[in-house]
Formats: sequence, structure tokens, C-alpha cells
Amino acid sequence: MALKVGIQLYSVRQSLQKDPYGVLAQVAEVGYKYLEAANHDAANDPGVGFGVPADKMKASLDELGMSIVGSHINPLKAELLDGVLDYHQALGNKQIGCDIEFFPYEDVDFVLRRCELFNEVGEKCKERGMRFYYHNHYQEFQKFGDKTVYEIIMENTDPSLVFIELDTYWATRGGQNPVELIRKYKDRLVLLHQKDFPKDAPQNLVMYDGIINPEMPINMDVFMATLQPRCFTEIGTGILPIQDIINAAKDAPNLEYIILEQDHTQLDEIESIKVSMEAFRKFSGVEWA
Repeated sequence: MALKVGIQLYSVRQSLQKDPYGVLAQVAEVGYKYLEAANHDAANDPGVGFGVPADKMKASLDELGMSIVGSHINPLKAELLDGVLDYHQALGNKQIGCDIEFFPYEDVDFVLRRCELFNEVGEKCKERGMRFYYHNHYQEFQKFGDKTVYEIIMENTDPSLVFIELDTYWATRGGQNPVELIRKYKDRLVLLHQKDFPKDAPQNLVMYDGIINPEMPINMDVFMATLQPRCFTEIGTGILPIQDIINAAKDAPNLEYIILEQDHTQLDEIESIKVSMEAFRKFSGVEWA
């Protein structure tokens, strides 16, 4: 089955802050139908992060022929879940995820406590007929002993409660082979994030290759200090093995969507997602409608 191509709304976050409904219409005009949201203000807004009520958001999506197929929720706290899940159920979205808040990974016990929370959130989602997924960056591929943080999370969360959204860009920058990770965790893979790395990037591809010490605690300040905007390029114009990734992902039984995401761009945000769409059309095994 071909993977449906969607867009992570974080790619147009600055535009959305100014005009959420107008920008949704622009994204629809470009040709994207499947959206993943990124709410980094869940403590104040249970929705998609732009103060948009669920009924108006649903009406706008329906009018534009679009749907929300996932959403990052930050902060991820048990006491916020009821409001968040109410909102997303009203939209018809069946899964929410965790992105970047749970680091630095201080030690194994810290990771295990996070696993307990992930299982709790996953159980709450399951009770609602929904799913919870975990999204990685490169920090999860630090090691405690002979295991990466990612392996510890996978081994200490319930596969029926905690699924994954593999970010192939960040996995690669963590020194991993994304194709191998897809094959290893294919039964838990429910969303796939695809970015791209430019040919002329100012950093090495792997973050642990001279950019950052893999033994040090990586908190948000460290993450942001080492984040280089010119290490992102429009998807399909860089060097990542995207066709190999798609080919491997087609065997994941619970995967329906590959989500394009542009963390940073040198272009206008809407122009950037247009360029990515056109560049991505050369790959086989995907569909847009």
C-alpha cells in the first residue's frame, strides 16, 4: 500500500501564528490534505496550539477537505489529557504524541520514570479508542551502558500502548540507520517524519561526530545552541536515502502516513512546503489524496 503524504504544521508555524485559518487554506491550496499538529502550549490550549476552538477548526478542515492525523502535545501531563483528547476526538484525530520535552536523560531511572508516564498516557488514549506515540530527536541515541535511551524506552513501554513516530532525520543525526530502525520497530510505527539534510550543510551529518559530546546531558539550551538552521533543506533536495526509507516503511502494518516536516528554511514557509511537495513527487510508493 502506498503511504499517504502529509505535512507537519510546525513547518508553517510562524505563518499560523498570524492567521491560522488563512494559512490552513494556503496549505490546502498547495495540495496537502493530511496534517499533523504540534501544540507546544498544551497547558493553556488543549488543541493545535493556536487558540482555535475545536468546532471552528473542524469546520475549517471539513471545508478544505483536510484532516488532522496526529498531534504533538507539549507539555505532556496526565492532568491535561482529558481536555486534549476531547479536542482531538472532536476533530476526528485518533492519535497524539510526545515530542521534545523529556530530556536531558539524566540516568536510566529517569528514563524508566518517563516510561511509566508513557504507559499511563497510552492507557488513557486506548480507553478513548485512540493511540499514543513517541517521537524521537537525536538525544534518544545517547547510551547508558550498552543500550541507547531509545532502546530502553522501547523495552520498558507496552507495545500495545506506546507506538512510535520515527523521525528519520534525527535518527540519522543520532548515528542510526533509519531503515534498520523501521525494520526493527515496524509493528509499533504509526507515523513517519521525513526531513532532509543538505549537500552543503555546515555541520557533520551525525551530531556526535565532533558537534556534541554524547556523554554530556543534552538539555534544551544545549539542543538549541547546536541547532543549525542551514542543516535543513526542502525534502527531496538533500542527501537522505528517502526512497530506501519509503521502501522499508511499506512493510510496517500500522503505518499509513509519511509526514513531511521543515524545521527551518531559507524560503518563505509556504514556498518551502511547495518545493518539498514537488521534490517529493519523484519518489515511488507514496500518494497525495
